[in-house]
Amino acid sequence: MSSHADTRKPKVTLLDYGAGNVRSVINALELLGCDVRLVRTAEDVAAAEILIFPGVGCFAAAVAALERLGVLEALRAYLADKDRPFLGICLGLQLLFASSAESPGVRGIAAVDGSVAKLAPPEGCAVPHMGWNEALSTKASPLFLPRARYYFVHSFALERCDPAWAAACTDYGGQRFVCAVADGRRAACQFHPEKSGPPGLDLLRRFVALASAAVAPQPLGAPDAGTTTLARRVIAALDVRTNDAGDLVVTKGDGYDVRESAGEKAVRNLGKPVDLCARYYDEGADEICVLNICAFKGEAAGDLPLLGVLRRASERCFVPLTIGGGVRDYVAADGSRVSALDVADAYFRAGADKVGVGSDAVAAALAYYASGPTGATSIERIAAQYGRQAVVVSLDPRRVWLAADGAPPELGGGTPLPKVAVHATARGPAGETRCWYRATTAGGRKDAPICAVAVCAAAAALGAGEFMVNCIDADGKCAGYDLGLLQLVKAAVDVPVIASSGAGKPEHFAEAFRGAGVDAALAAGIFHRKEVSIQEVKAHLAGEGFAVREA
Repeated sequence: MSSHADTRKPKVTLLDYGAGNVRSVINALELLGCDVRLVRTAEDVAAAEILIFPGVGCFAAAVAALERLGVLEALRAYLADKDRPFLGICLGLQLLFASSAESPGVRGIAAVDGSVAKLAPPEGCAVPHMGWNEALSTKASPLFLPRARYYFVHSFALERCDPAWAAACTDYGGQRFVCAVADGRRAACQFHPEKSGPPGLDLLRRFVALASAAVAPQPLGAPDAGTTTLARRVIAALDVRTNDAGDLVVTKGDGYDVRESAGEKAVRNLGKPVDLCARYYDEGADEICVLNICAFKGEAAGDLPLLGVLRRASERCFVPLTIGGGVRDYVAADGSRVSALDVADAYFRAGADKVGVGSDAVAAALAYYASGPTGATSIERIAAQYGRQAVVVSLDPRRVWLAADGAPPELGGGTPLPKVAVHATARGPAGETRCWYRATTAGGRKDAPICAVAVCAAAAALGAGEFMVNCIDADGKCAGYDLGLLQLVKAAVDVPVIASSGAGKPEHFAEAFRGAGVDAALAAGIFHRKEVSIQEVKAHLAGEGFAVREA
C-alpha cells in the first residue's frame, strides 16, 4: 500500500505496558483500517492522535509498569483534555480512578472521581464475573448503544463514579455497577470490545469515528432502564497435535485415544486448526479453546507452528481464545531454562486471552497440601502477572469405583480425603454406583495421588480463575457430561466452571447448566463432525429459559 494511502488511516496509539493480549486489540483496529502504533515513551503519549489503553492483571502491577515506562504523568496530562480521544479497556477503565480495593495505598491515574471495589455477589455467583453480559446506557451517547451484549472478565468493578462520567451499567448477581464511562472524546469500558464479536467491533468503529469527527455524531438512543443478564457460554474446543506426517491437525479422542481403530491407526484428522477456529467464530461460539494435547512432551514456548496457528486464529476470531498445554517449567534443548510464565507470555503475545494449566496444576496442588502456598507455582506466577481470570486449570480425572460400603482411600501427602459421588447413570465393572475422581497428568496417561476435587480447591486458593472439568470415562461417549463430578467441583470452588467431555446433543448442555450449575459448557467432536451445530445448542438453551448470546 502506498504511503499516501497510509496517511488516510486513523492513527491509533496503543499503550502496551507488557501484560496481556494486546494482539487482539491490534487485530481489531487493523481490521477497521487503523494504523496502530505502540507507546514507547511519554512523548508517544503526548503526541498521540487517538490513544487506547487495554489493561489486564493487577491494579498495583499495572501502575508500577506505567511508572517504569515513565508514562504516568503523560497519561494524566493527556486525560485532562476532554477533546483528546481516549479509550480504556477493562483495567484501563479502573486505572482512571484514584484507588482500588485490589491494591490499597496505590494511587491510580486519578482522572475521574470514584473508586473500585471487589465484586460481592451472593453465594453461588462465581467471581471473576466472566462471560457475555449486557451493558445498558445511562445517558445518551454516540458511543454506547441503549443495550448491547459484550464479553466481561473481571473481579473488581466501579463502586463509585462521578455521575457526569457514568455512561453504562451492568447487573451481576443482583449487584449493579458502572461498566462504562464517557466525557467528551474520552471513554472507557469494563468489558472487552475486541473480544465481543461484531458488537464490539462496531463499538471500536464508533470510537474511531468519534475521535476523528470534527463534530460529535448523534447519540444512539435513549438510555435503557431495564436489567441485564449473563449468558450461558457455549465453547468450541479443538484438540490439536501433529499427525504422523508432522502436520498440525485437529483431532478428537475416544477416552483420549485419538487414533483410528482400524487400518494404520493414524491420528484422526478433523480439519485445520485456523479454519475450524474461523468456522466456529462465524457459527457463534462464545469462546474457542485450543488444547495442545501433546505439549507435555515438547517445548511449548518454542512451538512455532502452534504459536503461528494462534496468531492467525486471533486475526479471524474476535471472541476469547484459550490455549492449553505445556504451561510448565522446563529446560530447552539448548540448555536454557524456560519458566511456565515464559510459556504463558509466548501464548499471550501470540493472541491468547487465557492459558490452560494441566499437569502443572496437579503438581502445584500436591505442593500446596504438603507445605502451603509458595508464590513459585505456575498458577501463582501467571495470576500475579496477568490476573487470575487468565488462568484456566484443565482437569483430566478418571473414575475410581467404590463398593456400596467402601470408603475412599487415604492418599497421603496431606491431601484431603477424596470426595465421593453417587453416579446417576454410569456403573462400575461390578455394578458400582459410587465413585471418586482421581487426578491424572500427561494427558491422562499418569495417575496422580490426589482427588481431582482437591486439586480444584488448592488451585483456586493459589489463584486459578476458572476450571475446565473433563472426564476421561465420558470423553467421546456422547452420553452427557459427568454431572456428579461437576457438582463436586462447583461446591468446592467459587470461580467459574466449564463442563467438558461427553456432550452428544443439545439437551446435555441444558442438563449441565441446570443439574450442575456450571457457567459454561464445551464440546468438540459433535461440532467438528457437524452432528450438532452451535446454533442448535443455543436455540435449545433459549427454549429452556437460559440467556444466550445471539451470533
